[in-house]
Amino acid sequence: MWAFPELPMPLLVNLIGSLLGFVATLTLIPAFRGHFIAARLCGQDLNKSDRQQIPESQGVISGAVFLIILFCFIPFPFLNCFVEEQCKAFPHHEFVALIGALLAICCMIFLGFADDVLNLRWRHKLLLPTAASLPLLMVYFTNFGNTTIVVPKPFRPILGLHLDLGILYYVYMGLLAVFCTNAINILAGINGLEAGQSLVISASIIVFNLVELEGDYRDDHVFSLYFMIPFFFTTLGLLYHNWCSTSSTHCLNSCISSRALATVYPGSREPPACDSAPE
Repeated sequence: MWAFPELPMPLLVNLIGSLLGFVATLTLIPAFRGHFIAARLCGQDLNKSDRQQIPESQGVISGAVFLIILFCFIPFPFLNCFVEEQCKAFPHHEFVALIGALLAICCMIFLGFADDVLNLRWRHKLLLPTAASLPLLMVYFTNFGNTTIVVPKPFRPILGLHLDLGILYYVYMGLLAVFCTNAINILAGINGLEAGQSLVISASIIVFNLVELEGDYRDDHVFSLYFMIPFFFTTLGLLYHNWCSTSSTHCLNSCISSRALATVYPGSREPPACDSAPE
């Protein structure tokens, strides 16, 4: 019978920070309402009769809180290395993966907010996510570098059990980031769709990670939880207030968060839904 696993101390700190982030998101969104309307980052809810102005681009607030939580959290997974007696060797590959994922998320949040403000053309939306995914690809190259895939059963008589894609593997990973961001972003406009789907998918990833904590890839799933727990609670705060469009900022943030985990820690075996399903 499955029992709830014991959580490591950094994960408990992460959970406390996430709860504080939930409160911060609930507080900051109404506090900044006037600022967004004054900057003309607003619209009308076509599903309501009063048609009052509603601030948009609220995803930048939840995204900023999400990043602040993770920035403050950076030292905690490596606390043992601050004590010489407990530190055997500093886990540089884990630190690089953490920083690389944060860099990619920062780039994509910036791109999303730039899209909200500048109304970028689609050709720009196709190119910029590729650039934002480069830190993830470099982390994967330096930490893993494996470009071999398992061939689907119908093609095994022709290609064999395994196939080394070489440089094409990295091209595929970059293009997948472009697909994920725009597949999510194009669904914006229906009340609650963006934040609601993000909440459902992040919750499914959290449950999957918790179930797999007793498996062979415990460290990978703990790393995934470091990102998904703060994302879940900041998105929950966003959804509470914002049943109108969250615009591009949150859409791109939600995609790149799960995409980053699947890239820098492929051993965590995230469910396919978190890679390509809408938010």
